[in-house]
Amino acid sequence: MTHRKQAPATASQSRRGFLASSATASVLGALAAAGYGPVSAAATPLVAKPSNRRALAKAPKAPFDSLRDWVAAMDAHGLLLRFDRIDQDAYEIPALFFQATDMYTMYGAPCFMFDQVKIDGQWVDGPVLINTQGHWNTDAIIWNLPVTPGDHYGNYRAAIAHMEKVYADNGGKLPQIPPVVVSSRQAPVKEVVVRGDDIDITRFAFVKTNPADAGRYVNTGSHFMVDPQLGANFGTYRCQIKGPRKLGINPEPNQTGYKMLMAARERGETTMKYSIVLGQDPVVWVLSGTRLAPRGFGKDPIPADELAIAGGLRGKAVEVVKSENTDIMVPAHAEMVIEGTIDLREEAFEPEGPFGEMFGYLGPVKPKNFVMTIDTITHRKQPWIMNAMTGMQRGMVTAPADAAYSISLKEAIPQFVAYTNPQDTMGVVVLSIDKTGPGQGLKSGLAIAQRNPIAKVVIVVDKDINIYDRTDVMFAIGSRWQPNPASQVLDDVFGLMTDPSQVKYARTSKIVIDATRQLPGEGGKAEFPRTNRDLLIEGAPEAFAKAREKFGDALASWKRA
Repeated sequence: MTHRKQAPATASQSRRGFLASSATASVLGALAAAGYGPVSAAATPLVAKPSNRRALAKAPKAPFDSLRDWVAAMDAHGLLLRFDRIDQDAYEIPALFFQATDMYTMYGAPCFMFDQVKIDGQWVDGPVLINTQGHWNTDAIIWNLPVTPGDHYGNYRAAIAHMEKVYADNGGKLPQIPPVVVSSRQAPVKEVVVRGDDIDITRFAFVKTNPADAGRYVNTGSHFMVDPQLGANFGTYRCQIKGPRKLGINPEPNQTGYKMLMAARERGETTMKYSIVLGQDPVVWVLSGTRLAPRGFGKDPIPADELAIAGGLRGKAVEVVKSENTDIMVPAHAEMVIEGTIDLREEAFEPEGPFGEMFGYLGPVKPKNFVMTIDTITHRKQPWIMNAMTGMQRGMVTAPADAAYSISLKEAIPQFVAYTNPQDTMGVVVLSIDKTGPGQGLKSGLAIAQRNPIAKVVIVVDKDINIYDRTDVMFAIGSRWQPNPASQVLDDVFGLMTDPSQVKYARTSKIVIDATRQLPGEGGKAEFPRTNRDLLIEGAPEAFAKAREKFGDALASWKRA
């Protein structure tokens, strides 16, 4: 198998001489040269600056059929930085990305593309992509919504409103458009077919992300499998590369893939074949890593047609093609499909991990995990490899999940205003309410803590607090919260199993913090003071507009010290 150097069609900033200095020094110069500069002394999210209107007019727009179309759209919106090569033997990719998020926050850093990556002493053709759905504005771009430069909170709120309307227009459910089958000749993912002993997964640009990881990982694959009762499913599970044709597979016990593999074992099956899809279109990727698709378990399981849901969300059917070795249908415009066989016998299990996990800490070694033998790989002529910077980046757009959860919370919490589960402070969730009576803050927070395993710290704030702005939230905690009595601790409840603080697997304590203004019926003041900003808006309503007009240029041109 050969990999010819082929320039992708979405060129952005190419920083020659990147390897001449450290990743930390290089990112400062590269980001500055590309026009990415902090807009205040605080860690303010990056303001996306489209290259020009012509680029935006020509760029692909939703629905995006491929990862390449999606990256081209981000490029046109000023959200792509491209480098000719990077030395991952020196772990420059995570060093670069940590520097970017330190400068611009997790939600403000751009997507990065690396044409070549040094792996085990060899320069391997990519490109490799990271942070493909990390920036605030990607939540709007994915649905072709207007993007206002600099108004990342507004863009995100518009994406949530769009998703809530999608649910409302479809009777509270996600729309569906069944996939369309195309021939192998029409499927870019079938351009190259490699079988048997000709396979060597190590020749592709999959990386070892962190020095402490067990090895190189395929960590953005959608595992397409079929169960007689649960139907078809695809989900994202990390895969440790153990050899040219060997992958360690890690679905967690609460995930559908694990349930399907174990169900096959219980039926007496010794093997299971399925396909791993890489380089998915952005909507398929979102569905692969979330629980958006409704699926029921138990005595009468409810299947979910995730490909049809992807089509419904896109407003256009996903084109699919049959796998080489099974009847499993996979997206035709993907970058790569790995088809393999899982040995379900316990004696075939092997240790897997450790791996840097979503909380931002190293996860444990799994002493017994599934192993896949790769039977066939199909891919584009020069496949693009997407790597997840797990625990460092926002993995995918989150407005769909926030919208879905918000809809259910509105039924449980009459005072509900907005909800968010920040990816850069995993375990902390924030809820705003329109408080009208005593006890509503704690009651609302408990409704989340008792149903959401991720929610270990639940912060409830008033409706005037911007839940997406951490400074605003901390302002509410510091000035409106009384730890006693406006707190409640839950001693032993279900928690997310990847939380490194847990002593007992999947069990945790939780706390609800009521950072709303405390009413007299809660022991608060008869009249709570108003904020200085609110008083300024009320007393001098034209002051903000006049200040922007007179001093806006001076503030915008200031170079941060």
